[in-house]
Amino acid sequence: MAPAESPAIVAGIDIGGLRKGCHLVVLRGREVICNIQSGDPHELARQCNQLGATLVGIDSPCRWAPGMGRLAERELARERISCFVTPTRERALASTSGFYGWMFNGERVYQALAATHPLLEGEEYSGGRACFETFPHAVTWAMLGAGVASARKKREQRRDLLEKAGIDTHSLKSIDDIDAAVCALTAQYLSLGQAKAYGDAEGGYIFVPFAAAVNF
Repeated sequence: MAPAESPAIVAGIDIGGLRKGCHLVVLRGREVICNIQSGDPHELARQCNQLGATLVGIDSPCRWAPGMGRLAERELARERISCFVTPTRERALASTSGFYGWMFNGERVYQALAATHPLLEGEEYSGGRACFETFPHAVTWAMLGAGVASARKKREQRRDLLEKAGIDTHSLKSIDDIDAAVCALTAQYLSLGQAKAYGDAEGGYIFVPFAAAVNF
């Protein structure tokens, strides 16, 4: 079964700062049934719950770094997938630049979802409602290939991979909408057991589709 044929309703959230807010896309198979922007984490959680999303993929660290950093990010780096290095919460709190505001926003989204979609804390999904961390650049890397994925072409490439999966991208106007949809597409793969977990329980897992599962 291709992920776009999955009957499950799934969601993806792209996390932004306090000013921009977050973008939520909910998929039912190939169909986008919700596409909203909101700065209220509880509104995002309410939409996911009311629409019946089983899995919610989130483009934001699910854990602050432990003392030695996050294993998930080191494992991605070993595969030459560049990613943001998550700091400890104490370091982020001590920063006066405001740069880490989006990460605190992500923290609030995970907290808002906890009651209905608790964080997936193992390497495999065994059913039920849950949320998880994913990373659109790594997803693009897995689906298009290491020599193809480009951060400079992310808008074009990520829209293209969604369309190749059979998803109508007409309503996805911004890169934030597109990234939210990529997170939801990853949730479809994960729901079918077709995603790889990077990391460990201490630092949190990042889920990315198996390259071998991509059938386009």
